[in-house]
Amino acid sequence: MAKVIPFQGLRYNTEKFKDLEKVTAPPYDIVTPAEQQELYNQDEYNIIRLDYGMDFENDDEENNKYTRSGVYLKKWIEEQVLVLEEKPAFYIYEQIFSLGNDAAKHSLKGIISLVQLEEFASGIILPHEETISKAKKDRLDLMRTTEANLSQIYSIYEDDDKKIASIVAACSDGTPDISFQTKENVIENIWVITDPGVLTEISAMFEEKKILIADGHHRYETALNYRREMREKDGSAVGTKSYDYVMMYLVSMSDSGLFVFPTHRMVKDLRDFDETILVGFLTDQFTVAKIVFTEGDYADIIADRLSQTVSEKLFALYTGKDYYYLLQLKNLDFIDEEIHDKSKAYKHLDVTILHTLILEKYLGIDEENMKAQKNLVYTRSAHEAISAVQAGEYQCSFLMNPPKVSDIQEVSRQNEKMPQKSTYFWPKPVTGIVMNKF
Repeated sequence: MAKVIPFQGLRYNTEKFKDLEKVTAPPYDIVTPAEQQELYNQDEYNIIRLDYGMDFENDDEENNKYTRSGVYLKKWIEEQVLVLEEKPAFYIYEQIFSLGNDAAKHSLKGIISLVQLEEFASGIILPHEETISKAKKDRLDLMRTTEANLSQIYSIYEDDDKKIASIVAACSDGTPDISFQTKENVIENIWVITDPGVLTEISAMFEEKKILIADGHHRYETALNYRREMREKDGSAVGTKSYDYVMMYLVSMSDSGLFVFPTHRMVKDLRDFDETILVGFLTDQFTVAKIVFTEGDYADIIADRLSQTVSEKLFALYTGKDYYYLLQLKNLDFIDEEIHDKSKAYKHLDVTILHTLILEKYLGIDEENMKAQKNLVYTRSAHEAISAVQAGEYQCSFLMNPPKVSDIQEVSRQNEKMPQKSTYFWPKPVTGIVMNKF
């Protein structure tokens, strides 16, 4: 079903850049303004100048961060800062990392390739999360000036028989062609695979696969929009142009290094927020336990308690005091009665229950409010969810468990999308390891 092909990647010239840590960057959507400036200062050829350029006061239609990205890219290619692979290749990409204070090492390994663009209606490439128009406009403006995919869309696929995994393991058995370590102490390894027989074998194995987008929905939808624009201009047939494909990082759902973290919710600026009244309302549908903290880190205590969840629907509500509320849904019938036009897979997601039965029903934060982040802000850090409320920046926070990969998969199979900011896959693929120039 999926058409996965090798390509001649555009890469940093390793003769000029021995350590790619200096010129690579995290994905643009998790880079803070301070980190953006730091990356700018780190090296004049850091990928941040292409993928997430800075705005300046004198910017106009002719000179702005998008046009500068296009100029930089052209110049870097001319100067051989960036060089094209001599032969079509698949890139085996491995990340070796630890989680928190755990000393154990994990390995996540996948394939960087091109994948033919498909409309979601075809059921070949599946989304799982809603997107925001503003982010898609940003990526489209960038694609117009660079005519390139500068970063990989992180996607997952089923490989229960581990046939693809065995090829990936065999291709990455030796010393990597590229290896470096990021500031987050993640080891990044790349093997460049150009053997025609292996390339053909890998492509053939994906012909029966469906691909689920894990991270990069905005970039995928942008690639679809760009293709529509270009087809209107040149009238080309499907699959005949380089922009008919998008660069992806493909990881097996069975990979032991695949981790999904939760995204917590922080509430602010509600006019009549009252903790006692809210908790009283919640007791109708939730078992509410007030738990006083003893010694220890509040965020760690809550995260540890939530991690003990088996199948129950469980959340933590924190209001800035020396206690928190543990909220457990009494019966799934409550959410089934509230939502009628969605599958059980969607309705029984933790994030759906939180949004529908708490945020919208009792706090008045509807879907449009969530998208605009008027009264709701998202954070991946449990510590921020606690400290920001303690500092008075937010009125309360809801801490959550991460969704299971199987839940994400089932929602996609039902042709539905999870609410925005439902998942956080980690570690993130580094930007700048390889690019796809149309």
